[in-house]
Amino acid sequence: MSLHDDAVLVLKAYRDGGDPGQEELRQRYLDHLTAHPDGMWKACGAGHLTASALVVDPERERVLLTLHRKLGMWLQMGGHCEPGDPTLAAAALREATEESGIAGLTLLPAGAAEPVRLDRHPIPAPCHWHLDVQYAALAPAGAAARISEESLDLRWFGYDEVAGVADTSVVRLLERTRAAL
Repeated sequence: MSLHDDAVLVLKAYRDGGDPGQEELRQRYLDHLTAHPDGMWKACGAGHLTASALVVDPERERVLLTLHRKLGMWLQMGGHCEPGDPTLAAAALREATEESGIAGLTLLPAGAAEPVRLDRHPIPAPCHWHLDVQYAALAPAGAAARISEESLDLRWFGYDEVAGVADTSVVRLLERTRAAL
């Protein structure tokens, strides 16, 4: 199965959990993939799917955010899908592992590898849109983060601190992640 096919299956199965606007986004993502066979890749000028994961440490009630090098914003780990990614979930886990430096991350809910939320945001040309499929990843006990070249900084924030440093997309992702925990 191709990554494109996996994305279609994941999006068809995705349930919004009562989050306003999620059903509309789900359909927009599916329409995009129907119209753009290359819609998984950065080269798609109309926009492309990306995969991200919010790294959480529920025992210590905190999340790991990266200060994005290009955007200068505190965000969850994530980015572009790569040809070697077998699934969207695998792409999200790969990105979270690469950007956090933490081995042994596992996606939530355990074993299901289901997205927590969807977020569509504009990006500079030539791409125009990221259609982000957002997951949550649990950090193993005693996890030590290591900054990557894609970040300016990497820092753990308490759940109650996130709204003060991140945008509403990250806050909503945290809310949905906590509900899933």
